[in-house]
Amino acid sequence: MEKFELSLRSQPIIDAYMAEHHLMPYEQAIFTEIAEAIAAGDTDKLGWFSGFGDCFRAVTMNLNQHRRALEFGFTEIAFTKYGWFASPEFLDRETIKLEQSEIRIGRGPNGIWAYALSCSYGTAGSSGPLGVFCTKYPHRDAALSAALADMKTQMTKYLGNSDTMNYKQDVLLKTLKAIAALQVAQVQFSLF
Repeated sequence: MEKFELSLRSQPIIDAYMAEHHLMPYEQAIFTEIAEAIAAGDTDKLGWFSGFGDCFRAVTMNLNQHRRALEFGFTEIAFTKYGWFASPEFLDRETIKLEQSEIRIGRGPNGIWAYALSCSYGTAGSSGPLGVFCTKYPHRDAALSAALADMKTQMTKYLGNSDTMNYKQDVLLKTLKAIAALQVAQVQFSLF
């Protein structure tokens, strides 16, 4: 198989790819940048783009993740053994247990914080990774407050649900009680 590489002759291939695929706005923007590099004859920049993957899909996804990582202050460009952008590790990571659920918070090198939830409703649940696609917050307290509000919303929407196998009401109520206690503690701590 031939190694993927963008060159000054890649525009027809890019045009065909774009015509055959429904592109996300970030993909469209990256292809516009690549087209501008081709038009400018900038082979160095095309080589830089090529370094993000072995196909158009990998290039756009990896470059998008790298740019999102930059928003948190992560500058390293590294890839997994499968060729995908290696997710950076957040600093000052904390895991806050709320009964069977948890909140994970962390900050990037530039001081921007994010959170991720792992919700257990009894048998049913949901979880997401703490990563560069999470919403950005200016400080820890803002991230934690948003996370608590989000967790409260997730738990509250299943209160009274008739599916008591998946949405155990005692688990929901205990989690809501733990959230309330943490919110009160947050307010009390801010007073001192």
